[in-house]
Amino acid sequence: MIHCDNLVKIYKVADLEVVALQGLDLHVEAGELMAIIGNSGSGKSTLLNMLGGLDRPSAGQLTVDGKDLLKFTEADLVKYKRETVGFVWQNNARNLIPYLTAQENVELPILLKGRRKRERALELLEAVGLSHRRKNRLHQLSGGEQQRVAIAIALANQPKMLLADEPTGSVDTKMANQILNLFRELNRSMGLTVVIVTHDPLLAKKVDRVVAIRDGKTSSEMIRRKSYADELRELEEGTAAAEEESHVEYAVIDRAGRLQIPSDMLQSVGIKDSNKVRVQLEDGRIVLLPPEEKKTS
Repeated sequence: MIHCDNLVKIYKVADLEVVALQGLDLHVEAGELMAIIGNSGSGKSTLLNMLGGLDRPSAGQLTVDGKDLLKFTEADLVKYKRETVGFVWQNNARNLIPYLTAQENVELPILLKGRRKRERALELLEAVGLSHRRKNRLHQLSGGEQQRVAIAIALANQPKMLLADEPTGSVDTKMANQILNLFRELNRSMGLTVVIVTHDPLLAKKVDRVVAIRDGKTSSEMIRRKSYADELRELEEGTAAAEEESHVEYAVIDRAGRLQIPSDMLQSVGIKDSNKVRVQLEDGRIVLLPPEEKKTS
């Protein structure tokens, strides 16, 4: 569904150039449920905007559903945003029109397609568990309910991919779990590719794969050891292994053979104030060692 190869994004601010992405590689299969995590300024929101057709890369390759976004005209971008991708923002003011009811908010994008808007809107509100609130306006809905309406809107034109930018950032933990469970159900029942951008590492418990971005590059991936459904079943049956991690983490090596190592790991082995490490092969393993101390006479 998504192929990013050596993706670069440079923003020009006055006389300065800010590199948001510097050679990022990412591949997402159709029907996958995955998350992108990273600290503020890591480049994750920049990546999401490019996947959503809201921004263009400066260099590299970016294809979504077989479409080359770097070759898109403005008309192609409009068609892509209407038909291929659905977007859920953290800020509900970007998702919803406050003076419309929940149902009217969902009907609005359906008008562009000329479909039977009322029936489709009711189907979507039912899918997100809000058919009983269809006549309520924005101020009558809780934050979690507003986010569910936003998800229904994002699904209105039957997109192949759903992008969510910090979708649980403005709700409590209980509602966040409900929203993440909803994404999982939509992924399973509709075969929808779901990409969630977040700063919350606990999200890994709910998704199949987590890609971490650091300094504009993919630095590591966490992949689920067993399916989420199997984990839930084992918990219910009391057969879950004690203290077993749900995911295994892998460092990502780029095409030039480079990888990013977290600074806390480097510091723990005594590599603090240097940008150099010694690399050795020992018994079939690649070992990183701190630089040799200079001999003083």
